[in-house]
Amino acid sequence: MNGELSPYAQTEARTEILARVGAALTDRPAPAEIHRDYDTARVYEDLLGLACERIEDYQALVTRVSAAELPKRIVETLAQRAARRVVAPPGLPQEWQATGGSDAFTWLADRPPLTVAELDGADAVLTGCAVVIAETGTIVLDAGPGQGRRALTLLPDYHLCVAYASQVVATVPQAMARLSPSRPLTFVSGPSATSDIELERVEGVHGPRTLDVLLVED
Repeated sequence: MNGELSPYAQTEARTEILARVGAALTDRPAPAEIHRDYDTARVYEDLLGLACERIEDYQALVTRVSAAELPKRIVETLAQRAARRVVAPPGLPQEWQATGGSDAFTWLADRPPLTVAELDGADAVLTGCAVVIAETGTIVLDAGPGQGRRALTLLPDYHLCVAYASQVVATVPQAMARLSPSRPLTFVSGPSATSDIELERVEGVHGPRTLDVLLVED
């Protein structure tokens, strides 16, 4: 045995040590409750303008559109990016899936789930979102209808996202109040990017290289 304790003896020793630690902590006061309900909201004169400005700080393009012109703008935006094979998450509104008038687009429905190769071969993905945080320029997806699983917005090189004005909030606490922690949350702050030790920005490392946002003023 070379002086080593048997597994049983090790368990017994560990149990005794933890029991002593627990007994030593019984007379300590309970930790003070930390209140986190402060500074949850702020008022901005132009909340949508702030959201656009902060999103564009991340090298994304934001276009403000009306609900009536949304389908047309989707077609125009995809065409400008030369996106022809577009992933459509489950629940994506049918009126968003226009063909461009001459079957210019091929819509790849993610039901049954597309393979990694199919997603990688797509030109773009079109999604909605759950909430937009104006102060940080962050778009949050929660895998709801029209958003799909996380892989859909990580593999295609181009992400076109539709957000409604009613989904824009000022602060992170306001956003979290609208989200469920039980859902898979994806926080998108501009196109995928990273920086090396020389602070050289490289885009498209672990997600879309390009992000466009259509902000619907509903």
